[in-house]
Amino acid sequence: MAETKATLSLPDKGSVDFPIKKGSEGFDVIDISQLGSHGYFTFDPGFLATASCESKITYIDGGQGILLHRGYPIADLAEKSSYLEVCYLLLHQELPTQKQYDEFLTDIKTHTLVNEQVVNFFNGFRRDAHPMAIMCGVVGALSSFYHDAMDVSQEKDRLLAALRLISKVPTLAAMSYKYSVGLPFIYPRNDLSYAGNFLNMMFAVPAEDYKINPVIEKAMDRIFILHADHEQNASTSTVRLAGSSGANPFACIAAGIASLWGPAHGGANEACLTMLEEIGSVDRIPEFIKRSKDKNDPFRLMGFGHRVYKNFDPRATVMRETCHEVLKELKIKDPLLDVAMELEQIALKDSYFVEKKLYPNVDFYSGIIMKAIGIPTSMFTVIFALSRTVGWVAHWKEMLEQPGHKIGRPRQLYTGYSKRDYQPIKKR
Repeated sequence: MAETKATLSLPDKGSVDFPIKKGSEGFDVIDISQLGSHGYFTFDPGFLATASCESKITYIDGGQGILLHRGYPIADLAEKSSYLEVCYLLLHQELPTQKQYDEFLTDIKTHTLVNEQVVNFFNGFRRDAHPMAIMCGVVGALSSFYHDAMDVSQEKDRLLAALRLISKVPTLAAMSYKYSVGLPFIYPRNDLSYAGNFLNMMFAVPAEDYKINPVIEKAMDRIFILHADHEQNASTSTVRLAGSSGANPFACIAAGIASLWGPAHGGANEACLTMLEEIGSVDRIPEFIKRSKDKNDPFRLMGFGHRVYKNFDPRATVMRETCHEVLKELKIKDPLLDVAMELEQIALKDSYFVEKKLYPNVDFYSGIIMKAIGIPTSMFTVIFALSRTVGWVAHWKEMLEQPGHKIGRPRQLYTGYSKRDYQPIKKR
């Protein structure tokens, strides 16, 4: 069959053909990699119509509300799987057999501890430092401790780095929380599940035992699953771009954490809780609903609608059920949670929200769950980073394992001065 081509008419160049590539799902892409040889680049701020890579990991159809990891719908994975099983899937392309899963679990547990000298890094931070600031520093610093497997051209080194990151980031995340509240660090317990171990490191204290609530444990595991990967977003693209230079994996993930920190990306569920605090009580909701409908009012409802998902967020469907399970289990009396539940009902029924498809998204529900569990808002993005680490390392590995991968080098439309003559300072 003849190769499909797109023809572009260029001034002074005539017609130029570019091959069209077809994926297994989604839009076809026009391969314009040779466009520069004809004296032109494309202009696409935000890369909203540009495929920066070829990937087999995650597929999103925002219009249809579809999110697939290696072909598996996110709802199926969240309902039937576990976070570590999803980790294995993202890293190895297939769901594990029981033997493979047991071996993977052993590998993860082998690496949950961090070098004891890492503790000294925490002492250099102020107590009121944002946990994401700490995470940027300590994750990048891991490269100074685990340089025995830094040859990114070697498959065994790439896999070992991936295992270390998935294992150690929860430990560092919990340490960043404990440091911020002045409590002693809690070491990992390998007899617990991945989610259970994280909860124990977060909330246990040496003075007494911490009992893990299975409902909370399940909810935490689902939060991890639902945030594990989301295709070529800002932080994943940052990790890929950093990794394209051959940078060590710990530095690449630290770069991803820095990108995720932005309020337009990973800070969405933190912004949602900030909004609930601004509303304050159920009786003030009508005032803020009215403001949210006023185009001239700067107030915006956070946690509703989604930039990618135009009809519904498939992750929110699962998270909503989990959210209600947690609130029922804990029986918490908290005015902010009352505000959240009332807002949910309004968004699902009010014609303005329904018509504009401003449905509660995954950030809305995950923020409520973490608030109910007792996790401070400053830790929300840290938990997002913890969850997304596996997606980042999966994309990092995939990129390095693709034949002929190149260092990223975006082009620009230059609109500055043309060449100017230098004037000595006395003549300016």
